[in-house]
Amino acid sequence: MKLATLNDGARDGQLLVVARDLKTAHVADGIAPTLQAALDDWGFIAPQLAELSLLLNEGRARRPFDFDPARCMAPLPRAYQWADGSAYVNHVELVRKARKAEMPASFWEDPLMYQGGSDDFLGPQDDIVLAHEEWGIDFEAEVAVVTGDVPMGATPDEAYGGIRLLMLANDVSLRNLIPDELAKGFGFLQSKPATSFAPVAVTPDELGEAWRDGKVHLPLRSTWNGHLVGQPHAGTDMVFNFPQLVAHLAKSRNVRAGSIVGSGTVSNKDASKGYSCIAEQRCLEMIADGQASTPFMRFGDTIRIEMLDEKGKSIFGAIEQSVKRLER
Repeated sequence: MKLATLNDGARDGQLLVVARDLKTAHVADGIAPTLQAALDDWGFIAPQLAELSLLLNEGRARRPFDFDPARCMAPLPRAYQWADGSAYVNHVELVRKARKAEMPASFWEDPLMYQGGSDDFLGPQDDIVLAHEEWGIDFEAEVAVVTGDVPMGATPDEAYGGIRLLMLANDVSLRNLIPDELAKGFGFLQSKPATSFAPVAVTPDELGEAWRDGKVHLPLRSTWNGHLVGQPHAGTDMVFNFPQLVAHLAKSRNVRAGSIVGSGTVSNKDASKGYSCIAEQRCLEMIADGQASTPFMRFGDTIRIEMLDEKGKSIFGAIEQSVKRLER
């Protein structure tokens, strides 16, 4: 089934069930008021949402209406946790190679992960509002999962059972703020503003054969200012799958329902597939030419991130954002 959150003026919005073709939706407040409420009691709530989804897809729902992504918030407008991994080690390797730095062998065996802000996510068509272009504004196209409760010390097999939903994310990065932050030895903070999500979260079964081995085996498309700049395959070169990422997070803590775990920038070794973030393209330029030539995003730029199924149909809807200057 496919779920979304309608912006009804409340902080956490209103839960919607969305048709498979993304054309219609149905309010689910008679079942659960919000997506977080559904996740908190998934075993009881999910079958009811699935029944409404069936009725909607068969054209038998009582009060369907046209689905409008512009009226959507992020599926989880705020979450208890947002932890972003770096499952595509090729991306990390390119960044370090561009800096002429060796990559520790452990990076192939132990996932990188940081904990980002989860109190204020952006909806699929919300502007990316920032104060300065000079911060080095970059998009990052990613796949993410939403978990149920996963106990501390869970194995990857156990973590697999805790994956409830899949989403697309734009993990916006401010590249020119990152070096000074990392030099402090405490990780990202100001260099990672609000993350954006596609309008629809889907249960893994919606992906059919594309969901296997804990990975999504489909290309992820990024279109910057109307130009397709990347469509790397999300199932290729993913060194750590989602169960491994969730288990990594759960090593020393319980992971609670409504936690979001990101894949990190989707990246393929085959450079002909393009890029999911500008930084990766700049790294390739530095390796080849000694300097980067592709600029970061500017005010007025647009970014579209979307995943299509094998028939060319959008699965999650699209992230469609513009970069705007902060006006105070």
